[in-house]
Amino acid sequence: MKKLILAMLLLSSFPDTMAGAEELTEPEIISEAAVLTDSESGAILYEKNADKKMFPASLTKIATAIYAIENGDLNEMATVSEEAVEVDGTRVYLEKGEEVPLKKLVQGMLINSGNDAAWAIAEHLDGSMDRYSVNLNSYLKEKVHLENTHFVNPHGLHDENHYTTAEDLAKLTNYALKNETFKKIFGTKELKWSGKSWETTIFTHHRMLKGEVPFEGVTGGKTGFVDEAKQTLATSAENESIKLTAIVLKADFKRDIYKDTKSLLNFGFNHFESSDLSSTEVFPADGKNYTTGGKDVAITLPKGTFNENVTPKGKLLIEDQNGKVIQTVQLSEDKKDEVVSSQLKPEEEPKKETTGYYGKIGLTLFLFAVFILLLIKNLKEKARRRRRV
Repeated sequence: MKKLILAMLLLSSFPDTMAGAEELTEPEIISEAAVLTDSESGAILYEKNADKKMFPASLTKIATAIYAIENGDLNEMATVSEEAVEVDGTRVYLEKGEEVPLKKLVQGMLINSGNDAAWAIAEHLDGSMDRYSVNLNSYLKEKVHLENTHFVNPHGLHDENHYTTAEDLAKLTNYALKNETFKKIFGTKELKWSGKSWETTIFTHHRMLKGEVPFEGVTGGKTGFVDEAKQTLATSAENESIKLTAIVLKADFKRDIYKDTKSLLNFGFNHFESSDLSSTEVFPADGKNYTTGGKDVAITLPKGTFNENVTPKGKLLIEDQNGKVIQTVQLSEDKKDEVVSSQLKPEEEPKKETTGYYGKIGLTLFLFAVFILLLIKNLKEKARRRRRV
């Protein structure tokens, strides 16, 4: 009875982890589309119109940056054309004929959102905008695995055929953040700039990264705006438990994209944490064993109670306390036991034990009886010695 009371007291001391806990309250988002993901696992933690076709504005430059970093030589000198100098929108004021290292163009484009730098990058890599568009879209589909994105320029100035989704932008940003060069530039707050026409310091336009909109843990970001796309924002942030990527698209005012981003990041930090599936872990399901295929896999777990279920087809479903699927991981069937079994010859088959459960009990009783007999014999011997005395 005392043990039962103690167990009840222990259970009552953990109300937040019980199955009956209240459902997580998702943030109210003003922007037309938004998505929050774990930067490492890619798990989608919140979404609003995540697969809706949207115009990204200057968030396009995330794609241009990682494409240039992975496909170009950052130490090469690019020659700035007249077309690059005359491009509309934000600039770093390049001069016609100026020779600039490719890395510096990527910095000017990501940090200060220079459209002229973006144009110069595209021309340097592929020679023309048409060839650049073809090559970039192939790269985004084949390397980054984006399915709902089509870009026709490197900077994001409006074109009806230039579109993406919030989900694709999050996937793109997560992919790019795995590259240390991109990650460093994406998180740069200011940079001294020495060009042919001016010397200055360029600053990020991202107010949370710069500190104008206070929020602890922001590690990188990119802003965007054109009339058709309205305000857009990409943000990376982290704490001791998880790294997050937030994308918000099409807000009327800057204050709204920052408010939405703060709400998304707070939601992620408060309710989720990162973990790993070990390469040695085995998941039984439907008479089969599944593994991660010999590699560690990043996953996202809800804080508190959660469930891990494996489907008959080997998909691991990570669910929160209310049954909502947080992440799906495709496992691999473990064929090791089957291979070993099939390689055994008939005479090599393991011998079956002849000592069953009841046989083991009999042996135990026999040994116990021998012990008692020896004990009795010893006691009798001691009694005889006393009588002799």
